[in-house]
Amino acid sequence: MNKGTCILAIESSCDETSASVCVDGQILSNYIANQSVHEQYGGVVPELASRAHIQNIVPVVDAALRTAGCQLADVDAIAFTQAPGLIGSLLVGAQFAKSLSLALQKPLIAVHHMQAHVLANLIPTRTAEGNENSVPTFPFLCLTVSGGHTQIVLAKSPLDLEVIGETIDDAAGEAFDKSAKLLGLPYPGGPLVDKRAKLGNPLAFQFAEPQIPELNFSFSGLKTSVLYFLQKQPAGFIEQNLDDLCASIQHTIVNILLKKVKKAIQQTGVRNVCIAGGVSANSGLRTALQQMGEKHGWKTFIPKFEYCTDNAAMIAITAWYKYQAAEFTTLDISPSARAEW
Repeated sequence: MNKGTCILAIESSCDETSASVCVDGQILSNYIANQSVHEQYGGVVPELASRAHIQNIVPVVDAALRTAGCQLADVDAIAFTQAPGLIGSLLVGAQFAKSLSLALQKPLIAVHHMQAHVLANLIPTRTAEGNENSVPTFPFLCLTVSGGHTQIVLAKSPLDLEVIGETIDDAAGEAFDKSAKLLGLPYPGGPLVDKRAKLGNPLAFQFAEPQIPELNFSFSGLKTSVLYFLQKQPAGFIEQNLDDLCASIQHTIVNILLKKVKKAIQQTGVRNVCIAGGVSANSGLRTALQQMGEKHGWKTFIPKFEYCTDNAAMIAITAWYKYQAAEFTTLDISPSARAEW
C-alpha cells in the first residue's frame, strides 16, 4: 500500500463489532459485524454482547486490513472506543487494542464514542458520479441522537467540542424503541417506526412535547403520553391505526429535536448544521432537517447511513485528528461505561 499515516480503529461499545483502516484521513475500510442474538430478548443482553465481540473481533479486524490492502506492519497507531458503552463490550475492544499496541510497539489512541459520532461528519465520501461530498467547516452544530444519548454539540475544531444541550432523562432513540414496544413492534423498534411512518399521517394524533428550558431535552413525558393514550383505546385500535400512530410519534420526536436545533442556531449564530448517531439514520429526521435548512438558509450535512450507526470509521477519523495532535494514551487506561467528555 502507499505509505501514509495508517490507523487501525476498533469499535465495540454495544452490540456491533467494527474495525476500520484510515490512511491520511481517508477511510479505506469499515467492517461491521451485527449481533442478531438480542432480537429474541427485546434488547441488548450485555453478557451475550461481550461473548459475540470475542468471537467477531479477530475476523472483523482481519477483513478491515485485507480490504484496505495493508498488513499489521503498516499500521502506525491503534485506536479504540474507550467510553461510554457496555463495560463488558468495551473491555473486549480495549484489551484487543492494547494487545496489538504492545505487540507492534505502536501508539495507542483512546476515543470517546460520542465525540466520534460528531466527527463522522468529517469523513469524506464519494457520490455515485465519483464526486467527493462536502464536509462541514468549523464551527458547526451537531445534533447527536442515539439510543443512549441526545445532545447538541458545538464543534469549534476537531478536538474542541462542547455539549451545549442534552437530555435530562431518556434519549430520543429510547423514546423510539419504547414507543415501538408499546405498539407491539419487535426490537429494534426505531427502524420499524420509521418504515411504518412513511405510510401514515403525522398529524393524526397528538402527543406531549415537554417544555424544557434552554437547549436541553426530555423524552420521558412523551413515552408516558403515548402509554396513557393507548391505554384508553378500544381493542384493535393499534392494529387499525398503526401507520398513523408511528407517523405521529415520529413527527413528535422530530419536532422536539428540531425546535432545539433552531434555538441553538439562534443562540450561537452558527449556520452549519449536522446530525450524528444511530437515530440520524431515521428518514423522517433527515428529511425534516434538510427541509428546515432550506427554509431558513442553513447549510445541512448528513453522513452516509453506514457512518450513522455505531461503526469504527468514526473512531478512525477521530483518531486521525488525535494522532496529528499527538494525543496518545498509555496501556494502563481503562474503559468507562459513563465517562464524561
